[in-house]
Amino acid sequence: MAAFLTILVLVSALVALVTGVSALLAGLRLRRTGTALRTHLYSEIDRLSRRSTELEESLAALDARAQAIPVRVSELQQNLAALRVLTSALGSSLRRSRRVLSSDGTRSSRDEGNGGRIYREREDESPEP
Repeated sequence: MAAFLTILVLVSALVALVTGVSALLAGLRLRRTGTALRTHLYSEIDRLSRRSTELEESLAALDARAQAIPVRVSELQQNLAALRVLTSALGSSLRRSRRVLSSDGTRSSRDEGNGGRIYREREDESPEP
């Protein structure tokens, strides 16, 4: 009877060890995936932020051209004004998102070791106004 109980305890310990190792591996995969997701998300927000800046510049040029037209087209100017406000809001929102992700990445980089280098390098860049 004692041998049976000993075998039962040893088998249970082995199952617990296998379960613990698989949980540890799953946690490591989750951390790696989270780091990759944050990196991808940061690059996409950075790209969108640059595109919104280009859009703001294009709108300014278009507005200047519209002002040069002798006939005032008030509806076009109203649409341009609304579009300018929306792109400005989008640009500032994307810049704020980039700052939040950058600060979030800095906090997580302390925990993640080498995977956090990306965020520390991006943190050195000067923030956009």
